[in-house]
Amino acid sequence: MVQHAFAYLSQQRFLGVSACGENASATRFGVAGVAWDGAVTNRPGARFGPNAIRQASQMLCDATHPLFDLTPTAQLRDHGDLFLPNTSLETMRAALEPQAKALLAQQHMVWLGGDHSITLSLLRALRAVHGQPLAVLHFDAHCDTWTDHFGEPSGHGTWVYEAVQEGLVVPQGVVQVGIRSAAERAAREYVNTIGGRVITARELRGLESPSQLAPITADIRARLAASGAPVYVTLDIDCLDPAFAPGTGTPEPGGLSSAQVLSLLEELCVMQLPFVGMDCVEVSPPYDHAELTSNIAALCVWTYLCARLAADRPAST
Repeated sequence: MVQHAFAYLSQQRFLGVSACGENASATRFGVAGVAWDGAVTNRPGARFGPNAIRQASQMLCDATHPLFDLTPTAQLRDHGDLFLPNTSLETMRAALEPQAKALLAQQHMVWLGGDHSITLSLLRALRAVHGQPLAVLHFDAHCDTWTDHFGEPSGHGTWVYEAVQEGLVVPQGVVQVGIRSAAERAAREYVNTIGGRVITARELRGLESPSQLAPITADIRARLAASGAPVYVTLDIDCLDPAFAPGTGTPEPGGLSSAQVLSLLEELCVMQLPFVGMDCVEVSPPYDHAELTSNIAALCVWTYLCARLAADRPAST
């Protein structure tokens, strides 16, 4: 028993699934790491996030979800970390985007970050593969709509603005959840002004159970559905209060609880909406405590995968 457990933990693949071979299309879902943190503006370390999330996922045992009563393991393969240069943002993106397109052509992908600058490249790849702009469900403490970030033209705080300017997203289909950081009005209200929706952390205070969150989830669903676009989920772990996720580069007090984020994922990602993928970013293990951050990150990714499988089940089951 001890030898089996050690072998299981040593695999370092998400949920202990197999590495993905040449025939990736034989399984529905893929996981890949994007180990890059060259665009952070405070604490580095998110390059170590993919491995930490994988390690935390091993403790989910057989990975059978208690709400959905299924496991995604038979439909999931892990591609490992993508091969990326650790030099500049431009060269990283030049390497990331073709790799992402190749994987997206085969599987429904979940990406383990990495800092939030990777999401712009992933949206570019998704836009190319699906041939249309996307709707985005964006969990974050920060609006990420600055026109520059500390003098840099692009980074982990500009990707939403850039995605809108490049036509990668449907403006009315951008929904932000958990926003609370300091920001000038033009930045923090940007998504509202283009027709999207900003749901602040203050708006969610005191709403914990699925029933209490029901008006929020109904609003989000209606907006995503009305966009008529494929839906992408990007979850910056700093949407959570640092009490629940201290291991991140730019922690912001006053955030969401683990229960709130899991409830929102459980209720939204099981809906009959055209979800096309997810990323979980900004997990920075050097600042984690007792693996709190990597554990909730692994749970969020697992919940998304299980919800998407549950959405395909016949209504009678």
